Amino acid sequence: MNDLTTHLLKYKRRCRFDRRKARVSILCRHWLTGRRKAVRREPDRQKSYQIDTIGHKTFAAILIIITFSILDALFTLFLISYGAIEVNPIMAYFLDMGPSVFIAAKYVLTAVCLILILAVRNFYLFNTKARVKILYVFFMISFVLVVKWELYLIIFAI
Repeated sequence: MNDLTTHLLKYKRRCRFDRRKARVSILCRHWLTGRRKAVRREPDRQKSYQIDTIGHKTFAAILIIITFSILDALFTLFLISYGAIEVNPIMAYFLDMGPSVFIAAKYVLTAVCLILILAVRNFYLFNTKARVKILYVFFMISFVLVVKWELYLIIFAI
């Protein structure tokens, strides 16, 4: 056989089944949790990539953001009971429906945004060198500052 025939036979043998396109069996221990924790090759790290699991820092950031979002909702309700107004028109709409709807909407909107960021956290942000996961830091700082301002209003303005 010549080299071309040998190469074609090896290619045909190799291309029979692509294990990456197969679905994970329900009996597999990685079915719910996934297995990839990081990208192994340096050139792959230069591109946008997906991994199966999240790290402890990402999980902690998500918990902090949700906690401060709920604190923001509770402090907003407290301030509104003393005559403050909700400036955000979307949240004002939910506030008109009642306090429980307001807190639920605040939680759901925050959680949906966090899930969307989680899905694309390793992609690049607007074709820059920054990854989307930097938004977790931005949202943490934003919520901390909002809650700090509300605490200031509660302590000193009321």
